[in-house]
Amino acid sequence: MKLILKAALVLLAQASYAQSTPIEFGSELNIEQVKAGAKLKAAPIQWINVNTAPDTWRKDKDLLICSGKPIGVMRSEKEYQNFILHVEWRHMEAGGNSGVFVWSDARPDSNSRLPGGVEVQMLELDWVNLNLRNGEKPPIAYVHGELFGVGGVKTVPDNPRGERSKSVENRCKGKGEWNTYEVVCVDGTIKLSVNGKFVNGISQSTVRKGYLCLESEGAEIHFRNLRIVELP
Repeated sequence: MKLILKAALVLLAQASYAQSTPIEFGSELNIEQVKAGAKLKAAPIQWINVNTAPDTWRKDKDLLICSGKPIGVMRSEKEYQNFILHVEWRHMEAGGNSGVFVWSDARPDSNSRLPGGVEVQMLELDWVNLNLRNGEKPPIAYVHGELFGVGGVKTVPDNPRGERSKSVENRCKGKGEWNTYEVVCVDGTIKLSVNGKFVNGISQSTVRKGYLCLESEGAEIHFRNLRIVELP
């Protein structure tokens, strides 16, 4: 009986999330509009709460603010396949953790509360100082735009660190400073530019289409100027 009651409460909670009002943030164009040079207004992107609280995400003028609590994601209204994503972000707490999932199924794991897809990591620089492993710091590359499959998704890393791909150069800025990611996703290959330079990539992803998911993972993070250009 207790298990049945717990399952019912989980379903009710998920239903309440699904009924939350979508948040309008960022914009999208397709490549034909860009090539034509037409002065067309980009379409707004609607974001749907998947498994976070109603107040986890909020807009403040042009900023999208995530409280980081609870752990979970919100997803784009539609799926994307080939595209270029521009997004700017800043952590507001030392050691903050977040990221964006591309080609995601938007179905969170019951334990991690995070979905399948390919994660583009966003960690604040002090993360390595606050998360020692056997008394030693993790490599600084870990905080700097690592790329890796989640939820059974497999990729081939450009710069292997186990199954993950690490950045070849640390270009991230610390707490309170804005970082810019350009994420190019085409036919199972992803290339990541951090603050104006390409530093990481993966190929042969076993998923090549899905939702974008923005991640809440314990610390306040701000996003701005999110833009998508859809490619053929």
